This record gives sequence, C-alpha cells and structure tokens, in this order.
Amino acid sequence: MSAILGISGLANSLSFKQANWSGLDEREYRILQGFDAAAALIVDGTVVAAAAEERFNGKKHCGDFPIEAINYCLREAGISLGDVSEVAHSFDYSRHKAVFSLDPLYARRYETVYSKHALLEQIARHCPDFPPASVHQVDHHLCHAASAYFTSGWNECLVIVIDGMGESQSVSIYRAHEGRLQKLRELSANDSIGILYSLVTLHLGFDFNSDEYKIMGLAPYGDPAHYEPVFRNAIECRPDGSVHIPILRLNRTRDERENYLQTRQWLADNLIARRDPADEISRDHCDVAAALQACLDRVIMHIVSHFARETGLRRLAMAGGVALNCTANGRLMRSGLFDEIYVQPAAGDDGTSLGAALHRAALKGEVMNQRMPVPFLGPRYSQPAIDTAVAQFADRIKVRRFNDLDQTSSEAANFIKQGKVLAWYRGRMEFGPRALGNRSILADPAHPEMRDRINAMVKKREAFRPFAPAVTIEEADRWFEVAPGALYPYMIATVDVRPEHRATLPAITHVDGSARMQTVSATDNPDFHNLLRAVGWATGREMVLNTSFNVKGQPIVNTPREALETFLNTGIDCLFLENMLVTRLSNSV
Repeated sequence: MSAILGISGLANSLSFKQANWSGLDEREYRILQGFDAAAALIVDGTVVAAAAEERFNGKKHCGDFPIEAINYCLREAGISLGDVSEVAHSFDYSRHKAVFSLDPLYARRYETVYSKHALLEQIARHCPDFPPASVHQVDHHLCHAASAYFTSGWNECLVIVIDGMGESQSVSIYRAHEGRLQKLRELSANDSIGILYSLVTLHLGFDFNSDEYKIMGLAPYGDPAHYEPVFRNAIECRPDGSVHIPILRLNRTRDERENYLQTRQWLADNLIARRDPADEISRDHCDVAAALQACLDRVIMHIVSHFARETGLRRLAMAGGVALNCTANGRLMRSGLFDEIYVQPAAGDDGTSLGAALHRAALKGEVMNQRMPVPFLGPRYSQPAIDTAVAQFADRIKVRRFNDLDQTSSEAANFIKQGKVLAWYRGRMEFGPRALGNRSILADPAHPEMRDRINAMVKKREAFRPFAPAVTIEEADRWFEVAPGALYPYMIATVDVRPEHRATLPAITHVDGSARMQTVSATDNPDFHNLLRAVGWATGREMVLNTSFNVKGQPIVNTPREALETFLNTGIDCLFLENMLVTRLSNSV
C-alpha cells in the first residue's frame, strides 16, 4: 500500500503578522498567505479523503496546522500515520530564501513561517515520530495544477492556475501530457489580477482573501461603464499573453508592500472613497464592482485565449482562487475557445492539499487520473452517532423516522412544495467551498420571497447575494440555456435562466438573468437526485434552491451536533438528518 498525505496552510503566518504589524484593522490581517488549511489522502493513486481544518475547529478559513483534518483522513482510510509514506506540503519557498534574507524582519518570517524547518517543527509537534526525510515541500502553483490535471480524466490539456499569489507568482500556465506537467509561463505576483480584485474587495468594505465572491454577486447590480476606463488604464494586456499592473508596484517601504498601502491610496484617489463595512451599499459601489468584474473577465480571457492559440489545445483545466469566480467561468465556457473546460471544484488553497499529494503520487507513477466526481470526500457519521446527538437535544426537538430514502425524499419534497425551508444533512461532507447536496439548505425556487427570507432569517447575510439552483441533469436544459446533458456538477459557473422562466424562478434568478447552476445526476449524486425527482413530482420542477448549511461566519456544518445547533438557532423550518425528520417541539410542522 502507498499512502501519501497532502496538507495546506501556514500555521505561523497569522501570528507572525499580528506580532510584527500590531494595530492594523482586523481585516488587514487577511492580507496574508497561508489560510485555508486542509488535508487530503491518496492511497494507491486514489483520493480517499479530503477536508478543510475549518470544518473541525469552526474557524472559517483558518490556517492552523490541519491535525484534525489529518486524523479524519487516516480514520477514513483505516490506517495510522505510520502507514503514510510521505507528507507533502503545498508551499515551497526555498528558492526565495536569499530574497527574504535581504531584510531582517523578512528573514525571520522565512524561518518562522515559510521554511522547511518551520514545517518540520509543526510535524514534530502534531505528528511525533513521523520521519523528517519523508516530508516534502511542493511549489504552490504546481499543487494547484496537479489538483486540476490529475482529477480531469484527460491525458492532455492546457492547465492554467490563477490566484492571488503562490510563492511569488500569480498565474502559471502548463501543458499537461501523459502524466507530466510542463510549465510554459508564469506571471509575477506584482501583476496579480487576483490581488487587485481582493484589494478592491477590501476597498468596498468586504474582507480580503475571503469575500471576493460577494463582489461577484454585487456586480450585476451595477453599470461597469462609469469605472471601466479606470481599470482599463490600470491594467495593460500585453501581446505575449501577460498582464502588467503598475499600481501594484507603487509600494516601496516594507509596510507599504505588506499591506499595499499605496495601491489602496490609489484606489481611493481614482475610484471612490473607502467604504466602511457598516455603511450602506450605494450605486457607486455596485458600479465599481461591475467594472472590476468586467476587468477580471477581460484579463482571464486575454490570458486563456493567448495560450489556447499558442498551444492549440482544446481542453482546459483550471484551479486557483480566481478559478472560483463563477461569472468569469461561465463566460469562458460560452466563449467557444475550448471543447471542454474543467474547473477543479476545490480550486482554492484547501485544494492544494489534494494537489500536493497527487503531485507526489504522480512522481511515483501511481496516480489514477479520473474525473473527480462530486467531491464527497469529508466525514460521514454513523446512525449511532446521529442518535447520540439527537438525544442531547431531546428537550427541544421531536423526531420522525422513515424507512428509507424514498420516504424521506417524499416528505422533504412536500415541505418544499409548502414553502418550507429545510436543512438536508446526508452522507459524506463536501470538500471545497460549495454545498452540493449533502450539507445543504433547500427551498422552492419559485417562491418570490424565499431569497429575502433565507438571507434575513437563516443565512444572515447581505440581501444582494444570489442563491443557486440544483436541478436534475435530465431537466437542466428545460430551465437554463445549456445543451441537453450538459454537466455542471460543482456549482462553479453561471448560466442564463431561460427568459420565459425568469419570472417564475425568482429565488434563484439573479438580477442579470443568470444563475449559478448545479446539475445533479443519479450516477454522481444519487441521494440528492432522488430528492430532486421527488420534488419534481410534487412541484413540477426537479429543482431546488440550494445553499450551504451554515450561517454567516460559520463553516459548513460537519457533525450531527453542529447540524442540530445550527437548525435550532436559525429560521430553518425542519432538518432532515439522514432518514430522520427533526422539528422543534414548539413547531407544528
């Protein structure tokens, strides 16, 4: 047996910045590398388990050493740490050590946060006796690329990684062929469209390295024309497929570089005043978001189209945090540049744990390159564990048990038809940022007030943010402008709702007529497909509004206890825990 464990995150990164840059706004501490710690386990070339540390410790986006995620992966595989042949970490700053040594503070950061010595200290603390010689560091973008290529199921494709930054780069382009990744080009983090997008996110009153998806949701409310010239003049798209962003190079001093102070001042001077998170969102904020999204779309199309032409490859695999931008992905998929596009569903930094393990397995010739199914790679809890959790809340809930999935789905479908909001907790937890039917909040997309109700009473989030539809693959082209049988299983790209259905699907149709659709098949997602079929019998539409089972600031729920606590502390009407219906004692449902 060959078992390789991949991990992500930089455990000392946040504490180092807090100690050496005291007094910053709390949101400025997110201008940092090393969040989204996770672990993934490859056994004999097959992905066995993967999960983010936040799902175990409750700290969203945390970069702590992922010991709980590691322990879960080992339990899932039924092995011990002694059975693991390698641990692979998804950063390798070793080639940049000389640059860090030029500044005493940055030299200490290298030793404390980025060095292999710092990694080995974490391994020794949390995984005693694991041999240091079996610990490997892997270039961050190579991890992203491996996570995309080795789960694409393709022998040959173009692989493009776009994120804020790796060790020093923001974009990396690879030709993948016969199990090898050949780097063609990389673009510097000094010209990072991902960092610029995050800085404008911060400027608009949201969190850097966390809330970029909110800008994507806000953009359709604005008109890009007003601020489009600002972004067009700020970013040069060059004939060789690269981009040049001079405003990211304005920062000269250590503090300016650390927190992009001069770039942020440029934004204040050339866009609009900084928005405080407590301030109302104005038309100008919407317009800036729209112009920023249009800028991102333009830059991605410029980079991707250039290397599509240069290589002649007709398949594209993508990863990196920017690859989670569903609007840009949707436009790319409609561009016709490629015959097929695959975006690795855990495209953010948590997914680099998977990529690190896959890369090391590939070096041994062990990877089985198969298309990743819906990524149910997290924990599943036994019925006794669920019963124990339910018993702890016996004085607040009542429970009905069903014989099987068919009965459960039928009852859930009737509640959805009645306009109820329900939580659906079943099977293994998803890996990545999307709830895809196992840790979900569901409702009828046809109810006009449903989006506002869930935003205000359940999710406790901004009213402008849209919700996504989950629809059976058999009915997707009936409601959305996609080809029959088109696969969108990861909720990672926007499509257009058919014009004749937009008024009847108000809860999932965004202001621009788009939706972040998830297709559900009986092959990849059988239990959720069963539910959607039951919903179709009840409502005439094999579709639900699907959003993640959590509230603002909380990771997606993991354990049955978390599911019960979240249910009881929100306006969710009922909870389906496997084949059990849970309601409040005071509820007449």
